[in-house]
Amino acid sequence: MTEVAGEEMEIFYCYAREDDALRKELEIHLIGLKRSYHLKHWDDSKIKPGESWGKTINEHLNTAEIILVLISPYFLASDYCYSKEMPRALERSKQGTCRIIPILLRPTLWEDMPFSKLQLLPTDARPITSWSNRDEAFHDVVTGIGKILKTL
Repeated sequence: MTEVAGEEMEIFYCYAREDDALRKELEIHLIGLKRSYHLKHWDDSKIKPGESWGKTINEHLNTAEIILVLISPYFLASDYCYSKEMPRALERSKQGTCRIIPILLRPTLWEDMPFSKLQLLPTDARPITSWSNRDEAFHDVVTGIGKILKTL
């Protein structure tokens, strides 16, 4: 893959802490796109001691070009993810200031959720954890993200 000239783009991970292992796995699979498209990954583990976590999260949520919403029962159960981060991400998407990519991590009743009108990854909204080969599931997600990056 050839390197794409341009400025760094920030990816914000909107996820529940219980899904951190899957988030880290996704980040590893995205490394090729990170290098090619100058992506900067941001998640709440990058908050430094003494920083206001709410303020820092909001700063990155308000400036990221791409927001990956990692959907699971844990995500839907998190008041912060569901009631704070997701509405702000959807608002920015509606304004055209970011691109939201919902990724279905675990089997979850998502069809009536506010993000349900957006195309989910992986293909056919098949949860990553239900694939017999998880690497194939992440490859499918990364391929979908790559298609979006080519249009930005």
